[in-house]
Amino acid sequence: MNSPVSQILKQLIIFDKSIVQPLYIQVAQQIVNAIQRGYLEKGSKLPGTRVFSQLLNIHRNTAVAIYEELASQGWVDIIANRGTFVLVPEASTAKIKATTQHLQQAYAYPKVAGFPFQKSFHLASTAQETTAKYSINDGKPDLRLHPVHQFSRWYSAAMKRKPLINKWNRTTALTPSVFSTQLCNYLNATRGFHINPNHLINTRSTEMSLYVVSRLLIKQNDLVLVGQLSNYAANMIFHETGATMRTIPIDEEGLNVDYIKKHFLKGSIRCVYVCAHRDYPTTVTLSAKRRLQLLQLAKAYGFAIIEDDYDYDFQFEGSAMLPMASADADGMVIYLGKLGQSLFPSFHTGFVVAPESFISEAKNYLQLLDKQGDLIQEQMLSELISEGEIYRLKKKNIITYKQRRDCLCQYLNYYFEGAITWDIPLGGLALWLRFVNTISLVKLAEEAEKLDLFLPKTILYQDKTTCAIRFGFGHLNEDELEIVIKKLKSAYDKVLNL
Repeated sequence: MNSPVSQILKQLIIFDKSIVQPLYIQVAQQIVNAIQRGYLEKGSKLPGTRVFSQLLNIHRNTAVAIYEELASQGWVDIIANRGTFVLVPEASTAKIKATTQHLQQAYAYPKVAGFPFQKSFHLASTAQETTAKYSINDGKPDLRLHPVHQFSRWYSAAMKRKPLINKWNRTTALTPSVFSTQLCNYLNATRGFHINPNHLINTRSTEMSLYVVSRLLIKQNDLVLVGQLSNYAANMIFHETGATMRTIPIDEEGLNVDYIKKHFLKGSIRCVYVCAHRDYPTTVTLSAKRRLQLLQLAKAYGFAIIEDDYDYDFQFEGSAMLPMASADADGMVIYLGKLGQSLFPSFHTGFVVAPESFISEAKNYLQLLDKQGDLIQEQMLSELISEGEIYRLKKKNIITYKQRRDCLCQYLNYYFEGAITWDIPLGGLALWLRFVNTISLVKLAEEAEKLDLFLPKTILYQDKTTCAIRFGFGHLNEDELEIVIKKLKSAYDKVLNL
């Protein structure tokens, strides 16, 4: 009769001779798993190589290789004239205590952690799954406009640059990188800055930029002011830092700065988060008067301004208002932005512009999160800026997005006449649609999904005074826009008649 150890091994071990991984490695890994999970106790004697080879119907040399592999990793001890034992045996034999365990769970990974950890309800994912063919987002670009073939050539060329290996092997950066210099040149030319690489860091995304900034700036219970509706992703980050958040009303001129003066004391505010160029989600631009008031108040009260300029490059008409940070003489503004929004998401890069002392600390923090960075991406973006390609791509896409915005407005006028109001923004990839009749937006989303149209919860805004959606149109072409608006109108009519 087989020993208990042999019975366990026979039931647990399964191998496939057709795959690339050597058979002896497959078996050795499964024995290690059995040891770690307690099926084979310390001191358990494994069957001899002859018996083991017969047990699994393998060559004896393979059985020898399995035991040698286990011994080399320290999982078994091979003792001459005595046998092979799990780890170092304390006695010549050991009782098998694991036979009562459920062998069918041998390769099941646990669902529940066996240790306590901190849970953050505010970091719960906002992602939703859907099978709907069409969807509305909060203002993402159209990935189909990305010049795939050109980028394949550019990326390949960047990979072949000889200095690239030297950059990877370099342990310290004595001089600013070419990319940081080119990015500064780009921002100085497009946003009215007068910065050098000491005033800037680049990150993987705007959210990563805000996370680094928040970790440096905000302590537990610090007061952070945001717009009345605000950006849900930013709110999640502020909650994670332990901030106490208060909302400030938004009107046709943007953030109400007078409200801050009336309701908050000097020294009580840690920072104010504002999307000055286009408020998220309402798309309202902070007026010149309010910008000056906010800068003056920040200096008087001693709080920082986090200026999130998430879609500066998408300006369709007139000139974009320069960031507040470009006129910041007192070091009160931390500017967040993104480069490459006309490109595929993996080529986007976020950046932070702030006083040199703050950036110096931010670089230290970023080293912990992303020491390696993406040198190939930086190399390629540097060349795109230097050769003017980034400007040409942006200009070409702006024409397309402006046509889509105008087309969307025509469809809204035709299908939703009198039911929805909106203001046409001078740029950006979203409209703020306000329903004249208050309806349940949750039910609207439910009815829309029945019609193959997905409305994520992150674009729905409803409270006592608000019934609106942030309608992102950039990812939809003109034909798709009409289909989506028709479906949205059908869903709206159903909800209205409930």
